[in-house]
Parts: sequence; structure tokens; C-alpha cells
Amino acid sequence: MKVLLVKTSSLGDVVHTLPALTDAQRALPGIQFDWVVEEGFAEIPAWHPAVAQVIPVAIRRWRKHPLQTLRKGEWQRFKARLREGRYDLVIDAQGLLKSAWLTRYVKAPVAGLDRESAREPIAVRFYDRCYAVPRDQHALERVRQLFAQALAYPLPQDVADYGLDREQMAAPSDQPYLLFLHGTTWPSKHWPEAYWRELTERMSDFGWAIRLPWGNAEEKARAERIVSGIANAAVLPKLNLAGVARVIAGARACVAVDTGLGHLAAALDVPSISLYGPTLPGRVGAYGRSQVHLCASGPNAGRGDRHKPCFDDLRPERVVTELKALLRAPESV
Repeated sequence: MKVLLVKTSSLGDVVHTLPALTDAQRALPGIQFDWVVEEGFAEIPAWHPAVAQVIPVAIRRWRKHPLQTLRKGEWQRFKARLREGRYDLVIDAQGLLKSAWLTRYVKAPVAGLDRESAREPIAVRFYDRCYAVPRDQHALERVRQLFAQALAYPLPQDVADYGLDREQMAAPSDQPYLLFLHGTTWPSKHWPEAYWRELTERMSDFGWAIRLPWGNAEEKARAERIVSGIANAAVLPKLNLAGVARVIAGARACVAVDTGLGHLAAALDVPSISLYGPTLPGRVGAYGRSQVHLCASGPNAGRGDRHKPCFDDLRPERVVTELKALLRAPESV
């Protein structure tokens, strides 16, 4: 059986789809998936053994430069590639108009969430088969349930398996290290820089090597300020997504704000502490074993505001305590 999966973004959403592939592969031996995904995340699907081909799409870039996209023929080539495929089923796991629209170029039945379950109910107009999946649960489990219904196999009751091989992916290192994932999008999701600095100092004093990745000039400058003058703390060189994944996989543990890389750490089964301020982890938090969620409790916490700071009460000493406990736990050995 060959299935086309449409799940284009974001990084966390893409990662949360991996366990459903594992479920399907175990229930239906020989099943293969082609995956339509945003070009920036195209490396991730290829890591899963059930994925035969990755089909990059550039909706974000195409929207910004539509005329250039048409002149270069990118859109036409993308449509042609979908039309050339021979699939038994298409699953839109995104539930948005933009993802549902892409399915119209494929000659196969399309399955997706029903009107009450999809994030954008208008998407169901493009589906041949609609399935109800309750909203009040983690996003990862919702995708697993959609796949089980669409592909007609019993929903597994075991812990989700992302299908990634941490040992195979891990970058070699001459010493154990902690990875601090400090970069994120919303201003309100940023843990205060002074707190990162104190955490780095404290863990360095305990003898740990600390590594900080970065994705843009602003994040690089912040990382350099955080590690400045601290023994055995360093800023990593510029890395692509696969490179960052290798460093994450090799880490003894991670501390992350609410960011896609935190979800990737969970997928790689790396013990992690995730820091939540304006958002809550219930439906979209880092999901897996040895995952600790610490939530701010100030007046702006959990309200989804992109700009109002709310991390004042989630102080470094609490993170240090939880991190030391996580490092002592059997799962992190």
C-alpha cells in the first residue's frame, strides 16, 4: 500500500506525526509513505523508515514571491510531481485549507479530519473520507487516531514510538554535554537571558559541558553572551537541521523553551526539561519519556500572549533542581 501524507509544518507538528507512521508500519507491513512537507523541514521525514520519498513544498516562500515562483516554474513542477504519483490513499494530517488544497492534484481518495475535528472546517470540502478525532488531547495522539481510522487498523495502546534511532543519529563527542535550546519565536516564550546565564554557570560549576545552538544572528549573539567567560560552555557553529538533530541526539540532556527543537529532543528520546510561559504543554507539549514540563505561574502565564513576559517566577534554581534529578534518573543513563 502506498499513501501520500500531507503535513507541511510546523517543526513540532511534523515531529508529532512520526509516531503515526510507526503505528501504520507495524500494523500494515510493507506500507510506504510519500510525505509533502515544507522545504525547511524536508530532512525530518527521511529519517523515518516508512517514508519512501519526501516531496518538498514551499508555500511560505511562494506566498511571498508569487510571480517569481510562477516564472521559475516551481509550482507547475510541484503539481506535476503530485499528479505523477500512484497512491492508494491521501491523508491530510494538517486539517487546514492550505494542506487540503494540495490534495486536489492527486488521483486518489483523500482522508482527513471531520468538520468538528479539523482546525479549519472548510478543509473537509476536499476530503472523500472524514474522521472524528476529539480535540481535547495531545496533538500527537490525535494524528495517531486519524491514521488508525483512515488505514483501518486498531489504535495501539502503547507509548508513542517516533521511529528514530538516537544512537545512529548522535554526533560523536569526547565528553558528555548538556544542550540548552534557547531560541524560539514569540518574545514571550523567551526565558530571560540572565536566567540562562545563571543556569549555565551553575551546571558548569557541577562539571558539565554546556553547548548552545543558534539559528540566526540574534540567537548567536545571545548564546555568546550567555557562555562568555564560563568554563566548558560553548556556542556551536552554524548547523543545518540535520546537524542540530545530531547534536541533540548526542546530548545527555536538554533544557528548552517552547520550540520545535524541544519536540525533536523528545522524539530522539533525550531527557529534557521544557519551559512553558505563555503556552501550556497539555495539547502540544514535548511528548515522550523523560520529559519534564515546568510552567510559569505569573499573571500572564498560559494566556497565549505573544509579547507579555511571564517567566519571572520560573527561576534558575528550580530548573537546576529538576535537571539534576533528571540526570540521576535511570532513563538518562
